[in-house]
Amino acid sequence: MIRLSVNLNKVALIRNSRGANYPDLIQVATDCERFGAQGITIHPRPDQRHARYDDVAALKEVVTTELNIEGYPSEKFLEVVLAHPPHQVTLVPDAPGQLTSDHGWDTVNRRDELRRIIDPLKAAGIRTSIFVDPSPEILEGAVATGTDRIEFYTGPFAHQYPQNPQAAVEKFTKASQMAMDLGLGINAGHDLNLDNLTFFAANMPGLQEVSIGHALVSDALYFGLANVIQMYLRCLHNAVSLRG
Repeated sequence: MIRLSVNLNKVALIRNSRGANYPDLIQVATDCERFGAQGITIHPRPDQRHARYDDVAALKEVVTTELNIEGYPSEKFLEVVLAHPPHQVTLVPDAPGQLTSDHGWDTVNRRDELRRIIDPLKAAGIRTSIFVDPSPEILEGAVATGTDRIEFYTGPFAHQYPQNPQAAVEKFTKASQMAMDLGLGINAGHDLNLDNLTFFAANMPGLQEVSIGHALVSDALYFGLANVIQMYLRCLHNAVSLRG
């Protein structure tokens, strides 16, 4: 089984745009679980333009599947996740004002820094994952950081997929197999959608979880949230079947 974690940042962005609690992020999270989602993700950024730091504590109280908190490991971010430990923390190398994630960690040159960050998270019983690109050197560096999992940044795959699906996924397939051989858990996310998800997941041995937000929330405008979650789950089910 490949788990679907729904990223609710875009729901939080809509909420914040009117200065009120509508839509109610916590209610949406519980509804996503009721509709079949196997995890909830948020990515609070320093400007808190969508998910906010106080959402972590509120979600911790209600999420019954898996709570994944993404973010750059600033002092404030680490303070929040250690005070309200989620099931998983995904560390991303985003600059403070970055619009969206667009690359993975340099695990070779920042290995020691990441190790110092990851150690206390693991000591608190939090599973750790770090955002990476599909590079052998980066994966070897990831092992040295002590992380439990890696999350492949799949933006390049999604960009190339319409022109050449096989070429788009090739590096990720090889990197996924290498990650398995190295004993790393495997997550993936960014620009995965109903068009490319089945193909991607079918070609990713060992893939355990995908985190999808922007595309899923956009699709929900047309099909409704309950239907869309089932559509994404069906993509993942079909991918597992295609693996044979």
